[in-house]
Amino acid sequence: MTYLQLLKIFAGVKDNQIILEKLFLFTEKIKEMCRISFLTIFYLFSSVTAATLETVSDEDLLNLIKTEKYVVTLFTKKDCELCDDVEKQLLHIREDLVDSLSAWVVRVINSQMLRLYSPNKEPAIVFFRQGIPLLYDGQIEDEEILTTLIENKEPIVKELTDDTFEHLTQASTGATTGDWFIMFYSTDCVDCQRLGARWEAVGAKLKQRINVARVNKYSTGASTARRFGVYEVPQFILFKHSKMYRYLIPKHDVKSFVSFAKEWFKNAHGEKVPVPQSPFDDLTQMIAHFLIENPWILKLGSITVGVLIIVTVASKLRRKAEVPQQKKDT
Repeated sequence: MTYLQLLKIFAGVKDNQIILEKLFLFTEKIKEMCRISFLTIFYLFSSVTAATLETVSDEDLLNLIKTEKYVVTLFTKKDCELCDDVEKQLLHIREDLVDSLSAWVVRVINSQMLRLYSPNKEPAIVFFRQGIPLLYDGQIEDEEILTTLIENKEPIVKELTDDTFEHLTQASTGATTGDWFIMFYSTDCVDCQRLGARWEAVGAKLKQRINVARVNKYSTGASTARRFGVYEVPQFILFKHSKMYRYLIPKHDVKSFVSFAKEWFKNAHGEKVPVPQSPFDDLTQMIAHFLIENPWILKLGSITVGVLIIVTVASKLRRKAEVPQQKKDT
């Protein structure tokens, strides 16, 4: 819209307030158009100037993760033929990702951050959605990558607490809400943090078949963890038809988790799901759990009791020895 056209629109308007409102709406519309088209223009320009993704540093990537809603990241390294093939597939769908998600599509070379999201070396594709990572685990084919990212633009893994666990899962009553595959974790567990992107990938693979969630063992889910005898993290339990199946396989890759949830659980021992505990039972178990985790307290208590017994016995023997002596003196 040209300046002359604007004058024609406002020519018959006498009210200054109406003119200001129209100008404001026009300005906001221009802002929105600029915001939507900025990434498209940027990537169109990039595709003309270079057949590579934009390279960012670890620091730049952290800033993007914090400030942008969607960031698709290729973790790559130099002199890697497979990495180059993956980058070509991402280049094919870059404009689609920008148009549909307004996503940033970048690459980082020899990044120290990779081990936070993938157990393997480069290449790896990680999709950050509002800061929450999802590790892409599929065929290196542009259309499959595009479909997976668009269909999982929102975080998948649910966060369960002591207050919501039984209500949402109905684990002990028949689970009309479906099956649940749950990871017990803690915020100070490094392995748990590194499993986050993989666990989101598991959720993407099992979507619409099995609910995937997590429970914080040491804070909001402490009582739930005690209920199921979870003392170490990470631990994984599949709840299915009023039974629970513990994942005891040492492999923590996406394929193994998905295979267990779909079929392999049949080879595991199915335990009856315990009913929710009363406050007294939970307190008793909490004390027992505390003593298990801190055996030195039990040892210290035993030593203290032993010392008290020795002192008591010695005191009684001394009194008995003093009584005959007093009789002789009299």
